[in-house]
Amino acid sequence: MRSDSTPPSNRRDRRLAARRTRRRPLTAIGAVVVGVVAAAALTGTAPAATASPTDLATARFSLASALTPTVLATARGAGADEARSAESSAAASMAAVTSVQNDIAASGLDIGQAATVDTSALEAATARLEAASVLPDTFLPDLADDVTTARATVDQRVAELRGGLDAAVAKKAEEEAAEKARQEAEAAAAAAAKEKAAAEERAAASAASSSVSSGSGSSAPVPVASGGGSGDNSPAGAQATARGMLAGRGWGDDQFSCLVSLWNKESGWNYRAYNAGSGAYGIPQALPGSKMSSAGADWETNAATQISWGLGYISGRYGTPCGAWSHSQSTGWY
Repeated sequence: MRSDSTPPSNRRDRRLAARRTRRRPLTAIGAVVVGVVAAAALTGTAPAATASPTDLATARFSLASALTPTVLATARGAGADEARSAESSAAASMAAVTSVQNDIAASGLDIGQAATVDTSALEAATARLEAASVLPDTFLPDLADDVTTARATVDQRVAELRGGLDAAVAKKAEEEAAEKARQEAEAAAAAAAKEKAAAEERAAASAASSSVSSGSGSSAPVPVASGGGSGDNSPAGAQATARGMLAGRGWGDDQFSCLVSLWNKESGWNYRAYNAGSGAYGIPQALPGSKMSSAGADWETNAATQISWGLGYISGRYGTPCGAWSHSQSTGWY
């Protein structure tokens, strides 16, 4: 058996064209006949033999205006079935237009094109089909074809808008996912930095504690009994105490100058200085302040005890006060 490879759409187009060619003469004749009948019905008199085309057109318009689309719903025959199908499809296309436009407006997204659909041709073709419901069945298919053609254009535009909306929604989802990943990465990096700083603090505390326990080397803080030092806890008195302790370690005025700058920044040499954010305490801003108990039980109230512990911490971690001051200037902490 020979197969027909012609695409269905081409066969349909040729079939519609042939049907319109066959029906064109009937359409013209029927229009004139209906016009004459309509004129007679509206005027109550037989039309004159010399009636002009204008008079016939006026009569057809008056008759169509007096009818309602419900006639099409009760019509019978294949032509009426085709007309009803076209009318139903047109209504579905118009509903799709409203749906896609509402969806675009609700999304608030820029789809890269105006969300407009020209439905004037479809509306006009549908109106002509409804107005022609009083014509013989043979006239309806051509008008139904006009509706189908106009509907195809509207459906194509709806598909374009729907595709643009889907693309905009997908783009927004990608951007939101990328932003979420960026925020999570920043949070992870901040947590890692915080943990690193805490680990360094623990390592420094461990080193200072080991120095005190061994009791050897210049890095060990010199324990000061309660009430030791000059007894002057003012900033000036604390600095005088610190100068004497630095001399005992063999550090000169250059190291004292660095120490003054360092602890001016940390506490202003206030033995009761407390950082509510971190919990650091005292002149050297030990974190926590209880670390300084290794230098004396009076670490909370004696500037000399705090200075003794602070110098031991600096020596064990940075070597000298100038080393600690340099690190503080570059990182903001020591």
